[in-house]
Parts: sequence; C-alpha cells; structure tokens
Amino acid sequence: MAVIQSFLIGFATTFKYLFRKPVTVNYPEQKVPVFPKYRGKQVLMRDENGLEKCVACGLCSVACPADAIYLEAAENDGTVQAGPRYASVYQIHKTRCIFCGYCEEACPVGAIFMGKDYELAVYSKDDFVWDKAELLVPATATATPAQQEGRDAR
Repeated sequence: MAVIQSFLIGFATTFKYLFRKPVTVNYPEQKVPVFPKYRGKQVLMRDENGLEKCVACGLCSVACPADAIYLEAAENDGTVQAGPRYASVYQIHKTRCIFCGYCEEACPVGAIFMGKDYELAVYSKDDFVWDKAELLVPATATATPAQQEGRDAR
C-alpha cells in the first residue's frame, strides 16, 4: 500500500507542474542575469585615451587576502600603450582568488574592476592563471581625426 501511495504522490506532483511555464534557461543561447553586486572575473581598465590605467603600485596585491595577485612594475620607454609606469606582468591565480573585491577597493586609480563574467571553467591547468592579456580591456579602434584634434587641444 505504501508503494502505491508513493507513486500517486509522485504522479500528482508531476501533474501539478505539467501545465506550468517551465523555469529552465537555454544556457548557451540565453545568459542568466546576475545580481548588481555580483563579483566575477576581474578586468583591467583603460582610460579615455586607450592607455592602461594600472600604474603598478601593488596595492591590489597587498590587499588580496588570498595572495592571488602577482605583478611586476616597469618604466615605460614608449613601446607600451600605457602611462610612464605600468605593470609589465600582471597575473591573477584563479584557484586562489576568492572574489572578495578588495583589489578593486584598494586601487587608487580605478584600474581593476570586478566584472560580471561567470563562465570561468577551463580545460587545462595552465589556464588557471589569468595574464594581463586576458584581463585587459581591448583597446578601442583608432580615433577619428576630430577626436585626435580634440585630444591635441587639451
């Protein structure tokens, strides 16, 4: 008798949800909306001129409780699209990062930003370290002549 009762409860539950709107998401085509305060993969920002904002002060590395950030400072000799001082090496170890946001709070120039990316799965153990090339926002296309004139006038 208990077996039949279990089947009836199961069928009743199935029948109850049979005619409701499904709550599934077709994941690759549809993205799940994230909360406004969600902290995902870090992003290194650029300024309005397309230069790297990071001045390699190291405050993000010091503020990181998990010791996940490693950077090396270098002086710009004009070969890098950055300011006079920049981070020649900037790495975040994904296995150590706890996504606390202290690096974002510690940055005096607003160079690091906690993004909204939540697709962080990798296939190789070598991909657990994010390099500067993966973190840096791509540079915008070349400026129009009117924008260059406005930049030169400043």
